[in-house]
Amino acid sequence: MHHPTHSTTPASHSSRPSDPSRPFSPDDLVEQLRAAGCVFAEDEARLLCETAGGPAQLWEMTARRVAGHPLEHVLGWAQFAGLRIAVDPGVFVPRRRTEFLVRCAAASAPAEGTLVLVDLCCGTGAVGAALLAALGGRGELHAADLDPAAVRCARRNLADNGGHVHEGDLFTALPDRLRGRIDVLTANVPYVPTADIPLLPPEAREHEPRPALDGGPDGLALLRRVAAEAAGWLAPGGVLLTETSSHQAEPAAGILSAAGFAVTVTTDPELWATTLTARRP
Repeated sequence: MHHPTHSTTPASHSSRPSDPSRPFSPDDLVEQLRAAGCVFAEDEARLLCETAGGPAQLWEMTARRVAGHPLEHVLGWAQFAGLRIAVDPGVFVPRRRTEFLVRCAAASAPAEGTLVLVDLCCGTGAVGAALLAALGGRGELHAADLDPAAVRCARRNLADNGGHVHEGDLFTALPDRLRGRIDVLTANVPYVPTADIPLLPPEAREHEPRPALDGGPDGLALLRRVAAEAAGWLAPGGVLLTETSSHQAEPAAGILSAAGFAVTVTTDPELWATTLTARRP
């Protein structure tokens, strides 16, 4: 799961694509997308044209985008950390900022040996797939999510690298044999405070599952649950990494410190990304 900020958000649902009986010209397509408020209309038009199987499908995809569906749901995939990740309708869309979490996780991993990697709140499985790729395939990857649709999507994305995807609530989804053996644990828990959900862009609010967005009253409810159990699942010296907002970083770090972890807060200003790295002693 990831904090929602899509790069493009249609400002209006009132525009509709032109007559589907005639093919779009590239200019038509850009005009329709721009009228709907898509900031990167030229880029989106190119992606839609490359993905559509013909004029009728292009018209249908454009209609969905103009109506406010996330671009990644319309395309059926997202680009993430150099990988093409399948994204099904109704599943949380991986955000580019979360690539920073993957980079931090790869940098925190032991330099040698076969690693045990776990991605909780995995959504599409993008974080686990990208981390395993960054480590050159040097790991046994497990991912878990509570949402059956996310689990189905993650299984598609992780099938080629031998990843195991489990359905269930946080650690209860994992095989017990992983307890005390996890080298790198990523848990990109939802961290939007409940009261802020109505302020999210419509494409997140209306088309992504609420449990993937809602982090409880202060946005830190899921992190508290992860922090309370993580040490028992990590190997000695293992690391837990999670993403948060810049203004939540201090209280989030306090939660992890109170659970016995040595915590480092790292930011990437270009991606507007903040990652917490919590190491088990």
